[in-house]
Amino acid sequence: MYALDSDKAVVLFSGGQDSAIALAWALQRFDWVETIGFDYGQRHAVELGARTALRRELTRDFSAFAARLGPDTLVDLGGLGRLSETALTRDAEIAVAENGLPTTFVPGRNLAFLVFAAALAYRRGAGALVAGMCQVDYSGYPDCREEALRAQIEAIRLGMDAAFRLETPVMHLSKAESWRLAEKIGGRRLVDLINEHSHSCYRGVRATRHEWGYGCGDCPACDLRAKGWAAYVADEGGETATGKAK
Repeated sequence: MYALDSDKAVVLFSGGQDSAIALAWALQRFDWVETIGFDYGQRHAVELGARTALRRELTRDFSAFAARLGPDTLVDLGGLGRLSETALTRDAEIAVAENGLPTTFVPGRNLAFLVFAAALAYRRGAGALVAGMCQVDYSGYPDCREEALRAQIEAIRLGMDAAFRLETPVMHLSKAESWRLAEKIGGRRLVDLINEHSHSCYRGVRATRHEWGYGCGDCPACDLRAKGWAAYVADEGGETATGKAK
C-alpha cells in the first residue's frame, strides 16, 4: 500500500459546530492539518464564510494551532446539488419525506466528500481523514452512520491502495457532549469561539444571534444546536462567556 504520514491529517470542514470541534481535535493531535470544504449549492452557503472565520480565529487565539494548520481547499460540487434537488439545495419545505428521511438529506453527500478528501490526502501523503459526522443526535441521515462511513473508508483504502484511517471524534457524542469535548481541548475560549463563528442553520440565517449561536431558531439544525447548548450549560461543568452555568 502507498505509504502515508500518520502525523498528517485532512479535515472535512463545513464550518458547522461538529466539524469545527473535529478540526480543533485534529489540531491538538496531528503535526500538520489541512482542511477541505465543499460548495454544492447549499442554501446555507453562509457556512462557507464561517469556515474562513473559524480558521482565522483558531490560529489567532491558539498559537499551537497556528503552527499546525495548513492550507484550505474548497471543492465545487455544484453537480451534486443539482442532482439531489433537496431542501438544502433549493427553496423547498424542510420536512420529513415519505421515505422517512428529512427533505434536507442530500443523497451521497458525505460519501462523496470522503472520496474527494481522500484524493487530496493521497496527494499530500496524509494518513488520516478527520470528519465531524455524528450518529447520536443527528437528523436521520444514513450517511452519518458509523457503519456506512466504515464501509466507505474501506472502499477508499482498496480503491487507492492506501492505508487511510478515518477519525470521527464526535460520532458517539451528543451535541452537549461535543461542547464538553471542545472545552476539554481549548477551555471556555474555544467553546465561545466556535459558538460565535460556526454556522449550522439550514436556512443560512446569520442576522439573529441566540445564546447558542446564529440561526433562524426553528429549522432542525437550529433545534439540535439549541437543545445541545442548553444541556451543556445546564451541566455543572459547562461554561459560557459569562462564567459557570451553575
